[in-house]
Amino acid sequence: MSKAKPLKMANAGEEKLCLDSEPPKNFEGGPETKPTKSKQAKPEAKVKIALVSCGTEYGGVQPAFEEAAAKVNAEFIYPEIDIKSLDTIGKDFGIEAASGDLRLMMARAQAVVRGETIADGVFVTTCFRCAEAAIVRNEVRRYIHQKSNIPVISYSFTEQTDAVTLYTRFEALTTIAKRRHLLAREVQHGITAGIDSGSTTTKAVIMKDNKIIGIGWGPTNEVLDSAEKALVQALEMAKIDRSEIQAMGTTGYGRYLVGEHYNADLIQEEITTNSKGAVYLADVQKGPATVIDIGGMDNKAISVEDGIPGMFTMGGICAGASGRFFETVAKRLNVDITELGDLAMKGLQENVKMNSYCIVFGTQSLVNSLAKGALPKDVAAAACRSVVEQIYQQQLQEVDVKEPVILVGGSSLIKGVPRELSNLLNVKVIVPENSHLIGAVGAALLASGFVEE
Repeated sequence: MSKAKPLKMANAGEEKLCLDSEPPKNFEGGPETKPTKSKQAKPEAKVKIALVSCGTEYGGVQPAFEEAAAKVNAEFIYPEIDIKSLDTIGKDFGIEAASGDLRLMMARAQAVVRGETIADGVFVTTCFRCAEAAIVRNEVRRYIHQKSNIPVISYSFTEQTDAVTLYTRFEALTTIAKRRHLLAREVQHGITAGIDSGSTTTKAVIMKDNKIIGIGWGPTNEVLDSAEKALVQALEMAKIDRSEIQAMGTTGYGRYLVGEHYNADLIQEEITTNSKGAVYLADVQKGPATVIDIGGMDNKAISVEDGIPGMFTMGGICAGASGRFFETVAKRLNVDITELGDLAMKGLQENVKMNSYCIVFGTQSLVNSLAKGALPKDVAAAACRSVVEQIYQQQLQEVDVKEPVILVGGSSLIKGVPRELSNLLNVKVIVPENSHLIGAVGAALLASGFVEE
């Protein structure tokens, strides 16, 4: 085993006053790792992402796409096609699209699958305003996923889409394309730490020889201070000194700030670390799985095969399907967030109609229902149903849902959520032990790839 490396001590006075959801301005390239001790490595080749769209340049968002891709050392390629194929491509997909741009989309997807264009990943995107485009986007995404091993993400853009919004999506896509060998890791060894600097809570775990031996977590206030407190808790529980840690991984909104501070071996986005932590904790690292992660400010749906994401989507337009909404509900019902799940299990969601698209309208529904005499337990159950309905209607339409379905994130601990998700999907939903720690666990597991034998 390698010797443990020294970890820096946190100094809150040095901290920035924001969450680093994107890398520092001087950062170039994809997911960050420490440089090797050998002679300076050659610059990595750019990741080639096939852009399969209905015309991002018409929506004025192409510069944002290019900026986000450049930040992860990626470049777009545009698959070449035979113009004659546009007349017949609809038959291959079973969709006769009226738009020539949508037919071009399908033809380009076919070129990628057939190997006529070599791509490391595919980004499928259309304007959110077009219903026909949404149908074609989903079919194209499914076609690529089923007929190739190329990672794919689909996204509906708006006129306000910017590089910051796109960054994590592109980072995950390039991580999957470049680092499959690391993502294939199934067993942790050595002594490693993982820190998940999330939007609302910060989690830390210590792992030793494939077992979690220390856990720490608390609210995210000042990012570095919160990370230090969580790490100290985990170290105390593990009964080890920080000097014994052989490798560290960081993830979450504050991953760059925390990773740079502690000289982490691995700084990686949430899509790959959370999905890896989820399948590890659920003990389903072989075969297909669907990971649904309901976080403090957003949610994610990820199709996984042998522990590696194949396609994924992220929420974020509205906090109506996140932990923020549950905090609002708990406050209005005058119960602690930890008690909301038990209350929901006693209620019936069908007794209360609640908006499932917006945190503002959802809150209005909550207030109106209580004013009409609805029982708090029924309102709590309806809130759980509202969240899972939004995830179903938005995120789960962008991935192929295959069993087992694994529910993770802090909101998975609210008992009414897995119940309503199971009822909606008509499948058994797995909530593994420590489901709220998946990011930290995934980071610690992947970081063990940097522990020398």
